[in-house]
Parts: sequence; structure tokens; C-alpha cells
Amino acid sequence: MLRWIGRSLQRKLSVIMLAATLIPLLSLGVFAYLISSRITEENTKQSGIDTLAQMRGNLRFIVEDVNHLSIFLIGEREVQQYLRASGDDGNARVRIQGFLSNLVVSKPYVSHITIYPGNGDVPISTMTLYESELDKQLDLRQVTEKRWTGLYSIVNYAGRQNVFSFIRPLRSIGDYRPLGWVSITLDEQAISRYWKPGRLGEGQGRIALLNEQGLILSSTEKEWLAMPVDSLFPGLADALENPASGAVTYGRGADKQTVLYYREPLVGWTIVGLVPFEQYSARNRYILLLTAAAVTVSVLATAALILYFVRRVTNPLRALTRLLSRLNPDEPLPRYPASSSDEIGRLAQSYNRLGSHIEKLKRELIRGEARKKEADMRALQAQINPHFLYNTLSSIHWMALMTEEKRIADMVGALSDFLRFSLNKGKEYCPVHQEIDHIRNYAQVQSIRYPDKFDIDFTVDPSLQDKYMLKLLLQPLVENAMIHGIQKKEGRGVISVYVGRDGERMSFIIQDDGVGMSEERLEEIRGSLHLAERGEAPDISYGLRNVHERLILHYGPEAGLRIDSREQAGTRVAFSIPVLEDIP
Repeated sequence: MLRWIGRSLQRKLSVIMLAATLIPLLSLGVFAYLISSRITEENTKQSGIDTLAQMRGNLRFIVEDVNHLSIFLIGEREVQQYLRASGDDGNARVRIQGFLSNLVVSKPYVSHITIYPGNGDVPISTMTLYESELDKQLDLRQVTEKRWTGLYSIVNYAGRQNVFSFIRPLRSIGDYRPLGWVSITLDEQAISRYWKPGRLGEGQGRIALLNEQGLILSSTEKEWLAMPVDSLFPGLADALENPASGAVTYGRGADKQTVLYYREPLVGWTIVGLVPFEQYSARNRYILLLTAAAVTVSVLATAALILYFVRRVTNPLRALTRLLSRLNPDEPLPRYPASSSDEIGRLAQSYNRLGSHIEKLKRELIRGEARKKEADMRALQAQINPHFLYNTLSSIHWMALMTEEKRIADMVGALSDFLRFSLNKGKEYCPVHQEIDHIRNYAQVQSIRYPDKFDIDFTVDPSLQDKYMLKLLLQPLVENAMIHGIQKKEGRGVISVYVGRDGERMSFIIQDDGVGMSEERLEEIRGSLHLAERGEAPDISYGLRNVHERLILHYGPEAGLRIDSREQAGTRVAFSIPVLEDIP
């Protein structure tokens, strides 16, 4: 039986295709429930996270609005005058109270606003409070910077309310002298209306807002208020630490549920949604029925069509096999005449494209190697190689010291070090700290040549000081910033050099506050960089072109220069390369 099957490609393909089709289809039926359960869970998680993202947008609006409102109150002239006055001006107090009341009416989530004078006078508030637990949250006179309280209760004419407050010091605009404090209190009941639990888990979800200490500020479940989340769900706070948003599974059995969370970075609060696993069951049964029906139909259709497809496949495959068996690696791939548009025809077209692509890669490899050698040669030619030059400069340096010409000695010494690094014994790579020292020498020479024209700042991650990089990448960019940005600017300018770690890569940023460039010129330069990648001669500076080409040739396309600029605001040039522990 096996020998009979083995003598015919058609019979072998028929058996193989039946087995390869029926086994996965039957396996799909067995595992359909597990697969559908996972898909349903992931869809629910994504939908829930999207819902929390919208809620987080509402929360961000409220937080930013409260912050802006506090800044507005601090800058209000009548408030400043009242708090700076030595006595209690009753008319000013009434006007301020009315002004604050109008603000509260326009903010449905604000319970009340209170201004506490620093001299101990009676606070100005938009609400008469019979009781308040604010003093249990903090000592107001110890508040020296803005902060949020936890949840606490107050009693007013409407009864007991749960609130939390934003408090910040109120200082004099003129001399920054402490004048008091402003407190903007939010109503938890009004805040909880933004959670919209009906949109989470088809109405079965529960939502809570946690502060940085893990205490519940607001929730759809009022019995949770002011409680630590770990007392309700032990160990949940640790699971919500990272990242900024996501989903975790909590509990087992009937208590198993999906916990979705989204963090608001402005205040460190976290919106948490809990969805019970029970809601997945009905969806899973429905998907299981659909999968079973699809498997049955597929089995019947496969059995009927298998012979037809086998015959369609056999003859073209045989011809393609004969063609591939005669390949010569030293010659281009022979073309296959594709006469059909089915899978075999597309396979033949792909084979033809592969041949063309291989030939193109061969040409690009040859051209790329030539460009790499040319770029390295240009970098080498840009160096001042002769040893006698910096030896002569060293002699001038000592002569200047002997005649007490310190500025000349400093300039010649920096230039000598600059040239010595450019030579670098013929090495292409150097530690990051040497590249930074190279820029310092360049800046020292230029500072003597152009006194009081620029400052240069360095921010370098200490862990990257001894990592290796291709040399002479930063100096052309600093020179470009100085010539085209700072020297054309009136007054003194600043050039900032930043070196930091971004995962497994080092990020480099050269930024100046010079004259910048227009959008048209910026787009022209960006387009020229793309032309430089293809080996064409772009109309940009030699320094930018050389650095961009060397980055791409040595580190790949993702390492190329990224340029941003605004007119009269400055220019920013950035790139990133892999972190190298040693010379490659």
C-alpha cells in the first residue's frame, strides 16, 4: 500500500492533504472552546482598557482644570490684595466669596473652594461646614507645596459628603512671601458619575480610583471608599505597579475576575476596573457552536475538492522542480513562465521576483561596500594626519607658557588634543568619554576665537562613558550648530549635548537655541538625507552628509540623523546607535 502511494505524486499529495487538513480541523473542534475563551477574554480586556482610557481622559481634564483654577486664584489681584492687607476688609471678603461661588457653580465636580489666610484670619469659603476631617489628613501650616489629600468626610447643610482636596500654598506675586493656602475640594459623588460602569464588562464591571498610597478615593462601590485596596483584594496593589496600563487576573474559582487598570501620571492615581469571569461563558458557547459547524462543512468540502486541487498543483510543481534542479549559483536564477494566477502562479512570480531581488542585493552589496570605503576615506581625509603638526603645536604651547601667554597656550593645547584624537592611531572606534573630550577641546578653541558668543552644556549618562562608538560623529554636528545656528544669532547662544541610554541603544542629541530654519528648508534637508542614503550627492553640508552616511553604513538605516528645527527657536539633531561594550 505504501509503495503504491509512493509511486504517484498525485496519490501522495491526496493522502498528505487529507491528513494535513482533517487533523487540524478536528483538533480545532477539540480546542475551540479554549481558543474562543482566550479570544473573548482578550477582546474584553482591550475593550475595558479602552473604556478606562476614556475615563482617564475625564480624570486628566478634572486634575488639570483644578490645577489651572488654583493658579488662577493665586494670580487674582483682589485675593492678593486682601491677603496682603493688615486688617479684615469685609467688603473685599464678600466680593471674593461671591467670585469663588461663581467658580464653584461652573464646576459640577467642585464641592467648595476655601482660602486660608496665613495670618490666622477666618478662612473665606463658598460653603459653611459643620464638621470637617481635613485636619486628620494633614497639618495645613506644614503644606509647602501643592498636594492632594486622601478621602475624608464633611458635614454641611446637605448632610455628610465624601470629598478630597487639592491644596497649594498661596504666595505673593511680588516677593513670593507666603500669604496663605487655597483648597479646592472635589465631591466624590460627582466624580463617580464619570466612571460609567455600564460600559465596562457589559454592566457587570466595578470601578475604583486609587491614589498613590493605594487608598480608594472614588468608586462605584461606596462601601470601598477610603479603604486600602490591599484590604479588599490582598496583593493586588503590587500587581498594579507596572506598566502604566494593563490587565491582570485575580482570584480563583467563582471569585476569579479580570482586573484592568490605567494610571494617570500627572498625580499618580490609578483607575481600576474589575470584570467577573462569568460573563465569558455565554459568548464561549456561541463561538463553540459556530466552530463545530465550520469544522463539519470544511471536512466535507475538503474531501470533495482535494483531487481537483491536487491535479492543478502537480504539473506546475513538477516543471518548477526541474527548473530549480538546474540552478547555477554563479549565474542569475532562470525565469519561470507563470501562466496562471493561482497559488502556483504566484509562487512562480515570487520565484522570479526572488531572482531579481537577489541580483539587486548583489549590486547593492557591492555599491554599499564601495560607499562605506568612500565614507571612511572621506572621514580619514577630514583628519589632519601628520604627526609633526601636533608636535609643532605642542612646541608652540610650551613657548606660550614660557612667555606667560596663557590664552594662546590654552588654545594651542586644546587644538593639539583635538588633532591627536582625530588621528587616534588609525582606530575607527573610541569610548564615549573620548568623543565628549574631543568636543570640549573644539569648544575651547572656538570659545577663544569667539569669546562670549556661546556656552556648551553636557549631559552624559555615567554608565555610557566607557561604551564604544564610531569616532568623529558629534564634532561635525556641534560645528554645524555653531556655524549655522549660534553665529547667526544676536547675543550669546547655548549648545546642549545629551547622551543617554534607551534600552539597548545610546541616544545622542545636539541642540542649539540659534536662528533655526524654516519648514521649507527643514524639509529640503530631510529630503537630501534620503538622497544621501541612496548614494546621490545631496545639497546639504558636508558634515551632516558625512555623519549620516557613516551612521547608516556602520549601524544600519535606523541609526540615521533625525533633524527638527523651528525658526528663531533653534535646531535639534539626534541619532541612536547600539550600546557597544568593546571595539567591534
